[in-house]
Amino acid sequence: MKLLSKILAPGALAMCALAVSVPAVAQTDGRVATADISRAIIGTNALQTAYNQIGTTYAAQIEQRQTKQQELTTLLQPFDTNGNGQLDEAELPALQSSANFAQIQTLEQEVAALTNQVNAARVYAVEQIFAQYPSAMTEVTTQQQITLVLQPDSLQFAAEGADITTLLTTSLNAKVPSVAIVPPADWRPSRNAAQIFQDIQQTLVQAQLIQQQQAGQAAPPAAAPTGR
Repeated sequence: MKLLSKILAPGALAMCALAVSVPAVAQTDGRVATADISRAIIGTNALQTAYNQIGTTYAAQIEQRQTKQQELTTLLQPFDTNGNGQLDEAELPALQSSANFAQIQTLEQEVAALTNQVNAARVYAVEQIFAQYPSAMTEVTTQQQITLVLQPDSLQFAAEGADITTLLTTSLNAKVPSVAIVPPADWRPSRNAAQIFQDIQQTLVQAQLIQQQQAGQAAPPAAAPTGR
């Protein structure tokens, strides 16, 4: 199964922090609103529970991937002559002619397979929630008498209360209380679900980076050395 071979997503901590960071929603007076699909799905109880369950159910695969990735990184490091963390075209010939090239190829395939196995479960969870998104959108826009909904990043300005993302999350919570995390043997992800999953992963990574930056800023300064 070919899926996105991305680095395994951050944990539930970043997801929960992101879910509560969505701006509060007030009654929308106008007929135009904004909504972020990825944030609406991230905020659902179903996805947060699913990601936690996947972390437990696929713990062996996650651990194996981390071990093999570390081994792969160690083997590749000598060929990264410019120290930029990646191999460019000038560095590839030395890699391809090395005695470890076959081992490196095998490790890359194993890392990709393990990553895809875990990410398949995550895409499957996202797909089940995303299937109810159009229904949630219809419900919220009808209740709020909204005729046009845009992505937040497509606007230069939006009045307070224009964002209906949390309303969509609430609707999705009611429509999809839980999801399965083990895809059927013949399951293949839809293109839309795979794209939403990719957006969710990027959003979670950004949220984790923000958390780390905030934690660094909040950390107390190191104590001054004492003694003579």
